[in-house]
Amino acid sequence: MATDPVAVPQRRESFRLGARRHEDPVVLFERYRRERRPEDRDALVVRYMALAQHLARRYSTRAEEDDLQQVAALGLVKAIDRFDPSRGIAFSSFAVPTILGELKRYFRDLGWAVRPPRDIQELTLRVDVVAERLTGELGRSPTVEEVAHACQATAEDVLEARAAGTAHYPDSLDQPAHEDDDEVRERLVADEDPGFVRAEQAADLERLFSCLNEREREVVRLRFGEDLVQQEIGARLGISQMHVSRLLRQAIATLQQHSGSR
Repeated sequence: MATDPVAVPQRRESFRLGARRHEDPVVLFERYRRERRPEDRDALVVRYMALAQHLARRYSTRAEEDDLQQVAALGLVKAIDRFDPSRGIAFSSFAVPTILGELKRYFRDLGWAVRPPRDIQELTLRVDVVAERLTGELGRSPTVEEVAHACQATAEDVLEARAAGTAHYPDSLDQPAHEDDDEVRERLVADEDPGFVRAEQAADLERLFSCLNEREREVVRLRFGEDLVQQEIGARLGISQMHVSRLLRQAIATLQQHSGSR
């Protein structure tokens, strides 16, 4: 049976990588630190990828999982490149802060659809880590007050941080509003409410009417509020139709003058 000439080098490379994976990590790190061979770094990445994936899963509900895995893998590579085995510390102790730093930078710079203040962004990440730690220590979900105490923040800040956590990515308007409902979110989006317009207009009129005297306000109300003609207004107020006409002209001129100076 013929042998694929391309597959043979690939199998050899895979064999060499597999052999390096089973080497003592201290030996791998020392040799990589000394010689900077790409194959040694590849073996170290494969060896510690599970650590990066575990850290990425802490935030797996916040964004696309593939993106987080790539960010964590990048942090792992940076940790391998920077690690100095002669310092006498475990690689995992050195790698964890580096990988978490990459994940936090991702959320800080790229992971927000709506960008909250920087302190809220940082507290959001800290709240999740602290809540996970307290869950393991207490054997139950911690209360808001317990998380706030551990984070040295107020309960209101923790609640705000958790609410801000939903701003990482938007939901699709085509997504059903409920699992067993065909109605999509787009139909639930708020539309312009004419009541707000009427409220604004009422506030503007109240401000403008304060510029009129009592008799002028009453004439305007009867004319445009009750739709009375000038003769009916005069009879209601006990004044002549000509006086009503003059009061209306004065009131309208005053309203126009003040409405233009908003």
